[in-house]
Amino acid sequence: MARLRVEVVTPERRLAQLEADEVIAPGAEGLFGVRPGHAPFLSLLQPGPLSIREGAKSELYFVAGGFVEVGAQNVRVLADAAQLAKDIDVATAKKRIGEAEEKLKGLEVTDARAQAQRDVIAREQKRIAVAAMKDRPGAA
Repeated sequence: MARLRVEVVTPERRLAQLEADEVIAPGAEGLFGVRPGHAPFLSLLQPGPLSIREGAKSELYFVAGGFVEVGAQNVRVLADAAQLAKDIDVATAKKRIGEAEEKLKGLEVTDARAQAQRDVIAREQKRIAVAAMKDRPGAA
């Protein structure tokens, strides 16, 4: 049976390079799945879960945004940042949310720095949600 060649890369390192049966990614318009033979396309990634399934085994990652390039037999994830769900430090993510909320208090709603802090909050909330997914059967 045909397989996908999957690569997950961040500016710092290659996080994964493997063969898989299916990839589910958080595209700009929502989650989408890719299997061998998929039509080629390019999509923005939004922060969220990236699931890579090989047979009955799945690996779950958090991606913080970026791009995904899909070909008939390959998927290349070019993530701004990414990590395995099992490696997410929920306490640190909650701390980042608290710090961003504090910074927001002193900013006008229309201030560009306020939007940056709202983005931090949204990203860290998604990170926490992905960390919780790793504990649910069949979630990855």
